[in-house]
Amino acid sequence: MRKLGRSSGHRKMMLRNLTTDLLKYGKIETTETRAKEVRKIAEKMITLAKKNNLAARRLVLGEVLDETTVKNLFEKIAPKYEDRKGGYVRIVKIGPRPGDAAPKAILELV
Repeated sequence: MRKLGRSSGHRKMMLRNLTTDLLKYGKIETTETRAKEVRKIAEKMITLAKKNNLAARRLVLGEVLDETTVKNLFEKIAPKYEDRKGGYVRIVKIGPRPGDAAPKAILELV
């Protein structure tokens, strides 16, 4: 796991927020390194949501911060990927950020 220049609590919360936003809006813009970490978490959440049972819902609620996003994940997002084995999230590189030239990327659901 990448440390991303933050303490463990801050890093975990930042990744949870980014994952929640990705599942809520379907597309977010962030740095490449953050995008690579968020993709791991988001794909696990979608895989859990495909199981569609109480245990999976509770595990997802432990990671995703918004209950309406979890409901949307289980009812709308997961059924779209029912016959797909993985690769639910796409990372598209969009070039450097103007201020500090950090490589940016768009993270979107396929």
